[in-house]
Amino acid sequence: MTITLSPFVTRGGLRLAADVQGDGRRGVVMLAHGGGQTRHSWASTAHRLAERGWRTVSLDLRGHGDSDWEPEGDYHIERYAEDLIDVAAGLPARPALIGASLGGIAGMMAEAVLAPGTFASLTLVDIIPRTDPSGVEKIMGFMGAHLEHGFHSLEAAAETIAAYLPHRPRPRDLSGLGKNLRQGPDGRYRWHWDPKFVSGVGRERSLSHAEDLEARCREIDIPVHLIRGRMSELVSLEGAQAFVASLKDGSFTDVADAGHMVAGDRNDVFLQAVLDFLESPRAAVDLGA
Repeated sequence: MTITLSPFVTRGGLRLAADVQGDGRRGVVMLAHGGGQTRHSWASTAHRLAERGWRTVSLDLRGHGDSDWEPEGDYHIERYAEDLIDVAAGLPARPALIGASLGGIAGMMAEAVLAPGTFASLTLVDIIPRTDPSGVEKIMGFMGAHLEHGFHSLEAAAETIAAYLPHRPRPRDLSGLGKNLRQGPDGRYRWHWDPKFVSGVGRERSLSHAEDLEARCREIDIPVHLIRGRMSELVSLEGAQAFVASLKDGSFTDVADAGHMVAGDRNDVFLQAVLDFLESPRAAVDLGA
């Protein structure tokens, strides 16, 4: 399967890196990762979807991976939502969006508030408008640590991740981890995201903002599928069920033995849930021109 690196340019002039593959006979799927991740977190999912006839567009969100860093540090959710809208507008058909955490909340903001009708469907990976604040703080704390000094080796970074994700087996091959780190002139490895992201992503968003987005999501007219990790520190079972019940066309999958990063914890179950939804009659897409 040929993967093409195809950049997109946002309304603000930022260049977003994207891996594109697949012939698109079934339609187009956009994949938007979570905060601190890159497009490579979707490698297995995108490959499998492409094999089944989807055209997949796996993005590096602004400030992440090989995409541009925003000069002023504008990493508010609204900017991420606008970026997704701009990328979708440049695709040959209205895409189904798979969004994990940051990518999912940006997708909700785009579809529910800024530009309804942007997507054919939404797959939200362990994210709802109202999340557990302690879980958010845990994640942001992990992202904020080691920002300045980084790591002296990939092994040191792997140790930090293992301590943060004790339920996940530590990989023997660290080459994949190297895609999420940059080696600086001082020889140290630092995360592959703009340090300004940690303070600029919109941590100031209040409960009222979350409640407003939740209310707007009730008006979404496309199918929405929430995939939750059963060990999630962000999304409670009660919160997930209540959110899905409030939607016009919502469905829910709860993945055992998975935390917030569902695709990385149980990719086999996650991928099957994605396929069952995307290839169901309810989520059928208009192939467009």
